[in-house]
Amino acid sequence: MKRKVEVVVISDIHLGTYGCHAKEVLQYLNSVKPKKLILNGDIIDIWQFRKRYFPKAHLQVLKKIISLAAKGTKVYYLTGNHDEKMRRFSETKMGNIQILDKLVLNLDGKKAWFFHGDVFDASVQHAKWIAKLGGWGYDLLILFNRFLNHCLIKMGREKYSLSKKIKNSVKGAVKFITNFESTATQLAIEQGFDYVVCGHIHQPTIKKVTSKKGDCMYLNSGDWIENLTALEYKNERWSLYIHGGKQAHLNPENDEIETIEEVELSTLLSAMTKFA
Repeated sequence: MKRKVEVVVISDIHLGTYGCHAKEVLQYLNSVKPKKLILNGDIIDIWQFRKRYFPKAHLQVLKKIISLAAKGTKVYYLTGNHDEKMRRFSETKMGNIQILDKLVLNLDGKKAWFFHGDVFDASVQHAKWIAKLGGWGYDLLILFNRFLNHCLIKMGREKYSLSKKIKNSVKGAVKFITNFESTATQLAIEQGFDYVVCGHIHQPTIKKVTSKKGDCMYLNSGDWIENLTALEYKNERWSLYIHGGKQAHLNPENDEIETIEEVELSTLLSAMTKFA
């Protein structure tokens, strides 16, 4: 029995890479019946196309998305940095599928702002070769991690995520994630949005954030490389879907509210200019 959901948000699938869990993505998409499906960037990893790696399971994910659109689901493909070449087709509409760089929706009287988030990443904006080199290194890390987990399972031990360990232990990575969330949230508050929904940093999150100028909900759909997560909206409530696990719900009235520090004005102005 498929679950009926008003909005599903998935991002950072990275079809065409070794780390992509395409079969799990397909299992998830087969389990839901969304009115709206928002693909929030880095769905197809065009950066890695030189490897000519695109197995059948990856193609099936694309076919499933087209099938959902054919059956009435409104599909919004929001471009990310790994599929940035699709930005030349922004505003293109094909039946129920629309390609955009950003999206604004009214959800039960509240304004929701969706975009991938690479606009805040200096390595992508100013030194793409460094970002691409990092992408290839990440791919190798994922392959090695799979081999490691295969050995751990053989020994009866739990799987281990090397990339998560690195991200959580490196201060620079933690600071980048914090700055990313703060910048996105403050920009959303400045423009009067109730929800801001991103991808890009592979960190699934739902939290209410407040600043001197107001508050809003920050959400990140995570990824389908490590976390295998999606965001779902139903009955005026957001939840975080974790493949193979339980859904994490948020009750804005009871959950802890995080306070953010003001982001530098130059950073905000730069981001607002790009989104104008």
